[in-house]
Amino acid sequence: MLGDDDLAALWLTFRVAALSTVWLLMLGTPLAWWLTRTGSRWKAVCNALVALPLVLPPTVLGFYLLVLIGPNGPIGRLTTGLGMGTLAFTFNGLVVASVLYSLPFVVQPLQTAFAAIGPPPLEAAATLRAGPWDTFFHVVVPLAKPGFLAAAILGFAHTVGEFGVVLMIGGNIPGQTRVVSVQVYNHVEALEYGQAHWLAGGLLAFSFAVLIVMYGFLNHRLTVQPAK
Repeated sequence: MLGDDDLAALWLTFRVAALSTVWLLMLGTPLAWWLTRTGSRWKAVCNALVALPLVLPPTVLGFYLLVLIGPNGPIGRLTTGLGMGTLAFTFNGLVVASVLYSLPFVVQPLQTAFAAIGPPPLEAAATLRAGPWDTFFHVVVPLAKPGFLAAAILGFAHTVGEFGVVLMIGGNIPGQTRVVSVQVYNHVEALEYGQAHWLAGGLLAFSFAVLIVMYGFLNHRLTVQPAK
């Protein structure tokens, strides 16, 4: 059965994932829209930076983040000067690391959804004298709903399953930075395989259910779309 430390780790994990998903959508949406629409020569560089966490070892990303936000890093000195302290080994630091690490899982589905809309709906909105904001919120967002759903689900689920980055940035502080993936590691290290099975099995079931819901919804959308 799950102990108090396990439940605390689960609660902390879902708090980090929920807050990170909100920030991911807020930051990822304009970034994905810009990457879809821009003809800038910097587009390839920006796409590569966004996708970097897909190929970079999590510990490498975590290390450089720790250097940046630590007490001697530029961001760490800035936050300390503002009276905020450092982000390393804090809940907010976990959120920052999670947002950066999960960014491609949000930006790329949104890019695909925005690209699939095509020019005709945007041109029709322009002929009706709709402004950029009206066009985006009343034309683009409704048409890209499946992309937003996929981005939110993948961003949330990926954040729940993070290990290397959150361990580097947050450490292993009970009730503050110890997320469920780190708690599983603790159980395995202590040879507490029964407890590890409870947590790992729960994460496995959660991840599988999330993917079933996402693919089921997307398949349903693809099935009913041509009939309209």
